[in-house]
Amino acid sequence: MLLSMTGYGRADKEFGGKSYTVEVKTLNSKFLDIKARLPQGYRTHEMEIRRIVTSLIKRGKVDVLMEVKHLDADQAIAFDKDMFKAYYKQLSAACEELGDTKGDLVQSIMRLPNVANTSEEVIPEEEWEMCKTVLREALDKLVKYRTDEGASLETDFRLRIKNIDDLLKEIEPYEEGRVERVRERFRVQLNEIANNYSVDDNRLEQELIFYTEKYSISEEKVRLSQHLKYFIEQLDENKGKEIGKRLSFISQEMGREINTLGSKANSADIQRLVVGMKDELEKIKEQVANAV
Repeated sequence: MLLSMTGYGRADKEFGGKSYTVEVKTLNSKFLDIKARLPQGYRTHEMEIRRIVTSLIKRGKVDVLMEVKHLDADQAIAFDKDMFKAYYKQLSAACEELGDTKGDLVQSIMRLPNVANTSEEVIPEEEWEMCKTVLREALDKLVKYRTDEGASLETDFRLRIKNIDDLLKEIEPYEEGRVERVRERFRVQLNEIANNYSVDDNRLEQELIFYTEKYSISEEKVRLSQHLKYFIEQLDENKGKEIGKRLSFISQEMGREINTLGSKANSADIQRLVVGMKDELEKIKEQVANAV
């Protein structure tokens, strides 16, 4: 199943008087780029978090946000009253000695080391296991989101490929006599010029054949048709595999053939169909950029 690189997953649990929340967001990226925002005491586990994420996500920009909150506000702050008094006594004396006002001395002391700590330095193993459980649940939801989005992408790809194929088939009626008309127009123009010059008819005929063959679009049609079939084959035969880059390469090849068709068309009707193909292909390329 094709996967989208855009996704979102969130999970919440309560354990041991705390609430645990993990959010995982993914966006387009050529490579895997993981950024984790973790509470202070959990940052030592960042490498393990990255390993867990990498086991499920192979490509895209990944943002992991983990929040841990105390359900009881009184437990959220570990306050050392003796340490606070010691700081306050010494700093107050220093302010008086310097003739300075105490100002926001209390707020300043609260920011000093070992006075107030809102996070634990060492996370108990059972709490870390809970965090991993919440992380995996969020990742499972993210994968489902990306899978559902991928199914929508695949449906859209198949529709766009069919539209291009239908437009390609519409070219055939306009091809009848197209090269011959170009050839006759050249002949008339050359004959007008040749009135004042001696012209080798055999050489002229050879040059006309060579030149008008360049207007043939048969090879471009065949190659474009093959690219369209190959695109669908990748969707059919590579379920569960990463094919986003491969689809991007195929769409680039399709673009080359469509552009060549347009440059060699020499027909307003064919040019109109080519514009339609380009419009459909542009929509495919926009979506391929979001496919894993």
